[in-house]
Amino acid sequence: MAYVIGVDVGGTFTDAVLDDDAGTVLAAKSPSTPPDYSRGVLDVLELLAEQLGKPLEEMLADTHHIAHGTTSSLNALVMGNVPPVGFLTTKGHRDSIFIMNVEGRYLGRSPHELQNVLGQAKDHTLLPKRLALEVTERIDRDGNVVVGLDEDEARAAIRTLLADGVRAIAVSLLWSFRNPVHERRLRELVAEQDPEVFVALSSEVSPRIREFARNATTIMSTQIGPGLRDYLTTLENALRENDLAGPLLVMQSNGGAVAAKEAPATAISTVGSVLTGGVVGSVALGRQLGHRNIISTDVGGTTFLAGLVVDGEPVRDTTTVINHHPINVPTLRVDAIGSGGGAIAWLDAGGNLRIGPRSAQAVPGPACYGNGGTEPTNTDANLVLGILPERGLLGGRKPLSRELARQAIDTQIAKPLGLSVEEAAAAIYTVQNAQTGDLLRKTVVEAGHDPREFVLYAFGGAGPAHCAGYAAEVGVDEVVVPLGPVASAFSAYGLASSDIALAAELSDPTVVPFDPDRAEQNFRDLEKQVREGLDRQGVRFDTVEVHREIDMRYSMQLAEVTTPVAGGPLDMAAIEQAAAAFEERYAALYGKDAGFREAGIQAITFRVRGIGVLPFSPELPEIPAATSPDPSGARVGRRPVCLDAATGYVDTPVYDYRELRAGHELAGPAIVEVPTTTVVVPAGTTGTVDSLGNLTIRRTSARSAS
Repeated sequence: MAYVIGVDVGGTFTDAVLDDDAGTVLAAKSPSTPPDYSRGVLDVLELLAEQLGKPLEEMLADTHHIAHGTTSSLNALVMGNVPPVGFLTTKGHRDSIFIMNVEGRYLGRSPHELQNVLGQAKDHTLLPKRLALEVTERIDRDGNVVVGLDEDEARAAIRTLLADGVRAIAVSLLWSFRNPVHERRLRELVAEQDPEVFVALSSEVSPRIREFARNATTIMSTQIGPGLRDYLTTLENALRENDLAGPLLVMQSNGGAVAAKEAPATAISTVGSVLTGGVVGSVALGRQLGHRNIISTDVGGTTFLAGLVVDGEPVRDTTTVINHHPINVPTLRVDAIGSGGGAIAWLDAGGNLRIGPRSAQAVPGPACYGNGGTEPTNTDANLVLGILPERGLLGGRKPLSRELARQAIDTQIAKPLGLSVEEAAAAIYTVQNAQTGDLLRKTVVEAGHDPREFVLYAFGGAGPAHCAGYAAEVGVDEVVVPLGPVASAFSAYGLASSDIALAAELSDPTVVPFDPDRAEQNFRDLEKQVREGLDRQGVRFDTVEVHREIDMRYSMQLAEVTTPVAGGPLDMAAIEQAAAAFEERYAALYGKDAGFREAGIQAITFRVRGIGVLPFSPELPEIPAATSPDPSGARVGRRPVCLDAATGYVDTPVYDYRELRAGHELAGPAIVEVPTTTVVVPAGTTGTVDSLGNLTIRRTSARSAS
């Protein structure tokens, strides 16, 4: 028997799902263990082994591979909890990362923030100016060396950074993606002075045109690379000591995994790994349920993450935005804010209630955990409102203190605002749903889609408690909470469902019609990189898929659209076919007749995606059917629950998910307690258990509001 295990390491909890591709699907959840998250991984694997009735070593010896995803890198970037890094760039261009190409004022901001022009600022710099140094060198746009690298000056700059305590250096030089010779030499010069210093080169991390985005991508990758390297080394060593037979794989933002030893070199590619797992899981579950348009939402302990599946395929992007900076990484489109269950509620200078982005994380955790946390969080508010049981989750292994939660909310939110504790808790719940709804509006509407044409999937430890609220914010009528054997570990299920995926890209701007031989050579070089990378992963593939694409734009515009290119040798007909496909996609995104072919079309970045298809395709098993829709046999009691400050507390039935069966229908308001999460079924909605054990929440009068 060969197992595949998906492990999702969050800031607060670590989830795991085991599948044997023969109908067995098991899930487990355990608290994360910062700063050494590897202990939490071993803890959750022990829980899986207990369910199998085997020792941990025996289970790992029978494991084909472990697919690992983590929010720790993303959380570190979102909260600014990263070590100092140095930055080396071409003389005269250091300030590009501080000027931020003007984009730093508006990228990642909500519509209402954009309206407040005077309130915008560029106070989110990536590093202090003293750590950004210049070196004399110059390569032109064709890759020719115009000015050689001044090595003595470079050595002096490196010494300055190392003397400042820097242990990681990002190198991003002008036009290095056309010729990386100077970047590679700088890495050698760093190694001469200290071979233990982590170095990331933009020509390897982000070989793409436009210096600000390339600089930001390389710096952020450098900020998380050393920590990811040390963590994965510790984790893999611990797993090998416990007889893990297969490889440890790390999920990437592009929807596939990569061998752990290769992940730190391009660490930025892993920042969306957990939501990526959720989107992959949503695609897999959508096939079973017949859903092709899905909004995938994951509310963990620290972050709220949202992605899209359109017509059965995850929406991909070539960039994402983190802390108002553009990040160049092929990705399943992911939007994220620091608004998870452990997000801290606070008051800004104007007395406005804000949620996140700071999080209580696993240590000390929300105030109600009793581990020394004193700041109120979403979890504390949900406990006061009656959404969470005081005995806690995880089968009672994590009891919660209502009194500590009340104290934190009273001291820091209620009294300053002149509210009761209950009113303050309800306000926290409402603001959480509103700001997550804002992100969904950005994710769906700004991409040109109507949310009413989508089903929303909600997972993560806190997602089921809030999903009906934030779905209503954008007008979605149907919400699926994936439960069954995976419950809040749905991202881990997606990780277990993932294949190996690698991408290679190169900016080589040219005008359509361009030289097919030059383009074909670009694709051959990129495909060679991808295939060699797949060969290094240490796993057997059923098949290998290779996809070619080009980022194209109209001349004099910045809006690039990723366009597929047919495989096989390129000729002029294939180039014209790609240009026509670009125009179709451009019209779909920006409106019919928005294009202007007479301006000319440019090909900017060439890309190859390679997918190594693994011999596993886990599906959720069916659960027993109910004899009638009446769920009263699963009701375990009632308690006062407040979902709206205007309504106040309502006596609400509470159901034990383990006693629910396919076909049971729950009229809202209702609470469903799952060992690893809690589901809210609000008034005016109905929750139905489907054949796979998922709970589908629908508005009773679905279209009346619209």
